[in-house]
Amino acid sequence: MKRYEKLKIVMVGAGSCSFCPVTLGDILLSESIHTVPLTVSLMDIDSHALEVSREYAEKAVALSGRKVTLEATTDLDTALKDADFVVAAIEVDRYHYWSMDFHIPRRYGFRQIYGENGGPGGMFHTLRNLGPTLHIAHRMEEICPEAWLINYTNPEAKLVEAVLKETKIRAVGVCHGYDMGVEQIARILERKPEELSVTAYGLNHFGWVQSIRDKKTGEDLYPLFKEKEREAHWLASWDEVALSRMMLRTFGLYPYPGANHIGEYIAWSDSFLASTQIQYFFDPASEHPWETRKPPRFVYDFCSNPTAIPFSEKDRDKEEEYRAVFSLEGGLHRSSEYGIPIIESIAFDRKTVIPSLNLLNKGQMPGILPGLCVEGPCELSGEGIRPLPVEPLPAAITAMINRQGAIHQLLLEAYLEKSKNKLLQAMLLDPTVSTYENAVALIDEMCERQKEILPELCW
Repeated sequence: MKRYEKLKIVMVGAGSCSFCPVTLGDILLSESIHTVPLTVSLMDIDSHALEVSREYAEKAVALSGRKVTLEATTDLDTALKDADFVVAAIEVDRYHYWSMDFHIPRRYGFRQIYGENGGPGGMFHTLRNLGPTLHIAHRMEEICPEAWLINYTNPEAKLVEAVLKETKIRAVGVCHGYDMGVEQIARILERKPEELSVTAYGLNHFGWVQSIRDKKTGEDLYPLFKEKEREAHWLASWDEVALSRMMLRTFGLYPYPGANHIGEYIAWSDSFLASTQIQYFFDPASEHPWETRKPPRFVYDFCSNPTAIPFSEKDRDKEEEYRAVFSLEGGLHRSSEYGIPIIESIAFDRKTVIPSLNLLNKGQMPGILPGLCVEGPCELSGEGIRPLPVEPLPAAITAMINRQGAIHQLLLEAYLEKSKNKLLQAMLLDPTVSTYENAVALIDEMCERQKEILPELCW
């Protein structure tokens, strides 16, 4: 067990609006981390994004009153020197490419509803992020081989699986989907999330709640949950949970984190996500978002009533969005993300159970393909991360997850072998794909449209 006399935490993708501010806030508000000398290194290939995050970090450190050595660099090797933990949240022109991932497969008749982690869109998302993620891990092998990689980048399970199979780096995937599921369950039960003890696991963005108990009494609340779900208004939070409710009724377990994520892995989900038709909506007669590099506004779901904006509303540009997110108005707050608790547990030998982390299946999840990156409860300490054994999932759920496991392997082979044929095999396994001819045409079109960022693939 390594004894940490100092800590260097590297944030790769420091310009990330989603994870940089919350991760930095968690670092600064951690009591245990500040018992040893601390260096925080911000790294991003986008110099402007890095400058915004550096300015924010300097103000946040000053506000916290903590003693921190703060670094900022566009050079990965410089950032990784002497690193103990590397937190990765990377993406290049996220919405520009994601809008293609969404629209183009649907144009070919594919029934994917989101295009982030599953479906054909999720496959291209994977191929774009595999290279940079493996590059980070390979440089860690050379520069800081004992460091941990804590990955926030999507597609979470596919990227973590690749790192753990193709490098010697210790890595773990982190996602807040489990907490979203617990919050939904609490709302239906009319309880507070902190009153519940929930065990859930499966595939990232396709997890399943195995048990719901009262944290104080241990009472099994699943029967009451099913009863209350049947009594609940059918239109309540429709976009977020209607699909989850139908899957509960069909398969007997409640899935998480929500319709537009779990629905990526099945063919019949589109009728349970009303906002699908306006996600990234644009008028093709007059607007050309991929040529102008001005992707349309992304609509997550209808629960936030996104169409109730004034006619005078103007979408903020990228700079305005950056400044709005990297703001210290309201001060620093500890988040519910798991990245910093992982560091606290490993670095200071604090035995902790985290309910949902992503690691390879080495027998802890019976019935699921060995080597598939699965999401489930883990015990952490100075010895590292140990997945906790869980009960088998029902046969139908297991089959759906294992299909995705085969797709994971084929995508990794497509990347390593530069093979469009392996990508085609993965695509033809996917339940949302329409026809063979359309799958071939989609691969060729997407490889041409995204050739500046996709790995070179050949038939």
